[in-house]
Amino acid sequence: MNTLTYNGYTGSVEFSEEDNVFFGKLEGINALVNYEGESVTELKNAFKEAVTDYLEFCKAEGITPEKPYSGKLDIIVTPEIHNTIARLAHKNGISINAFVNSAIEKQIGIFA
Repeated sequence: MNTLTYNGYTGSVEFSEEDNVFFGKLEGINALVNYEGESVTELKNAFKEAVTDYLEFCKAEGITPEKPYSGKLDIIVTPEIHNTIARLAHKNGISINAFVNSAIEKQIGIFA
């Protein structure tokens, strides 16, 4: 998927052939923030404006804007689990990070 980034926010990029318009929404937050444009330049500008408008709206309403998760997750496991993960990752020719990411994906049932 193509994305845009601005001010710590990520937005999707889609194209509607029927409407001949690019469109998207802010990803990683619960609020629904959409934008669109008839060209890539218009879409980029609309995306930046949508992020700015969202932040200004939150400030005016006295609410804390949602921030998307970074994707970095620090966890603490026992030394035994850490050792087992390291051995299994090595056995499968992947990094510990890739192994843990795959295990989490399988556990939550996405990408499976």
